[in-house]
Amino acid sequence: MSGNVQLLNDTLAAAKAEQRAALIAYLPAGFPTVDGGIEAIKAVFEGGADVVEVGLPHSDPVLDGPVIQTADDIALKAGLKIADVMRTVREAYEASGKPVLVMTYWNPIDRYGVERFTAELAAAGGAGCILPDLPVQESALWREHADKHGLGTVFVVAPSSKDERLATITAAGSGFVYAASLMGVTGTRESVGEQAQELVRRTKATTDLPVCVGLGVSNATQAAEVAGFADGVIVGSAFVQRLLDAPDEAAGLAAVRELAGDLAKGVRGAA
Repeated sequence: MSGNVQLLNDTLAAAKAEQRAALIAYLPAGFPTVDGGIEAIKAVFEGGADVVEVGLPHSDPVLDGPVIQTADDIALKAGLKIADVMRTVREAYEASGKPVLVMTYWNPIDRYGVERFTAELAAAGGAGCILPDLPVQESALWREHADKHGLGTVFVVAPSSKDERLATITAAGSGFVYAASLMGVTGTRESVGEQAQELVRRTKATTDLPVCVGLGVSNATQAAEVAGFADGVIVGSAFVQRLLDAPDEAAGLAAVRELAGDLAKGVRGAA
């Protein structure tokens, strides 16, 4: 089986054809358990997510906020292995037929072996990887193996990225570009929304790839706002928080399914 970057491309193109943003959900593998994490991803797809990013929990998650760190700690303490991540991707993809990516820091892949990781991810039906801390200029080996296995390589851009740097990053990536912005603590939501919008505009000037925004979105109103200027709306912490707050697994699954449904309406409401 080869990887599913084409499925990812087709899914994002189909959302665009419907004149809406895609809903991209993030959930860490192994949380609340490996089986529970797989069921949570299925529930999010059932609720209306177009794409899911499966997080590979890491002991030093420099870019993750406290909510995702809490979930990562639970998964790591339970002994999560990369094999469990691959199983999560495979079962989520087989159940949904929708694109499933892995979001991971570089260190676990480097230790595991790039060829082994890409081959296993493709065999599981994965669509590709989001690699937030892999510098583009050090990514040639990864991209060679990802291309060989039909996997997308999603790089992250930030408001601090200069235009020239944006062009370098977007030229090397595939699938989509992940535009990372912050909401809340760095300023008022209004100004941060403007900052994200400006980042999307600058990024789109360098590429035809879809530009998807991870912005701390947690409800349909915010999803609609971001969908007004981005090709995809990425939601992670809000899903993880629903699972953390749930009294039991069934309640957690119902909560993430409901949130996905609300957000799916939000990305459609912006059209």
